[in-house]
Parts: sequence; structure tokens; C-alpha cells
Amino acid sequence: MKIKYLIIALVLVLGCNETKEISSINPENWSKRTANISTKDSLEYGKSYLSIYSQIYSMSEHKTHNLTAMVSLRNTSDTDTIYLLKAKYFDTHGVLVRTYFEKPIFLAPMETTEIIIDEIDTSGGTGSNFIFEWNIPKGCPEPLFEGIMNSTVGQQGLSFTTKAIRIK
Repeated sequence: MKIKYLIIALVLVLGCNETKEISSINPENWSKRTANISTKDSLEYGKSYLSIYSQIYSMSEHKTHNLTAMVSLRNTSDTDTIYLLKAKYFDTHGVLVRTYFEKPIFLAPMETTEIIIDEIDTSGGTGSNFIFEWNIPKGCPEPLFEGIMNSTVGQQGLSFTTKAIRIK
């Protein structure tokens, strides 16, 4: 009789494991923002680099702590729409993990959108980063890209930020 209850308990425990969708991958987030950019528009091209940490070392190089990362993509202009051409996510070794949108997207004046790297998504590792390519109208302020990493374990909280630099 004990074996019967043990088997039932084991089936229930194993049956509760469901695959969780990683929120940062859902392409629906970007399809609503697709933009057609005319080659006649005189837009300035730029490229920015943002460091992100989906994991950090804890106590030694042999123990890591997973983090949730929010990547904030902001249009700092109060008058112009800007265009994000690519958002590429790379791991610690510089290997492309994923590209977030295949077609250009727009951000209206003062608008913000986010990319979320879930705490369970450790594919980027301790030295992950983004490359953003963008177009803005001449005289428009550059977009702002920031990373906000955080985690809470028990009563202990950890959070910090990073800011992109323009590389082209």
C-alpha cells in the first residue's frame, strides 16, 4: 500500500513540472511596432553597446547568482519618432544568443519599451551584452539604452544599472 502512495506522489510531483516560456523571446512584442523606413528619409545611423548581467559571481568564481535583467529602450525626443533597426543579444564569449526583431521598429516621442531577460534565462552568462542599431532624424537626441539587473532571495535584494555607449 505504501508503494502505491509513493508512486502517486511521484507522478504528481513530476507532473507539476511545466515548461515556462521565456518572456524576452516572444516576437509578438515587436510585430506591433514594425516600421517602414523610406530610403528618401535623411536619417542618422548609430550603433550602441550595452553590457548586461544575467548572472554574477557570488562568493567565488565557482558560484553564480542568476539575475532578472530589464533592458530599457527609450526615445528621448519629445517631438520625433525614432527607429530601432536591430537588437542583438550576445553571450559572455561574444556568440550571438538571439536577435529580438527582424524588421525595424519605431518608438514614438518619449516612448519606452523593454526587453526582459528572465532570471531562469542564463544563456548570456556573466558577461552578456547587446548591440543596438538605430536611425534618428537629423538633430534628434540619441536613444537611451539602460540595463537594470535585480534579484531577490529571501530578505536579501540586489540591483544595479548599466548604461549604453555609442560605438558608431
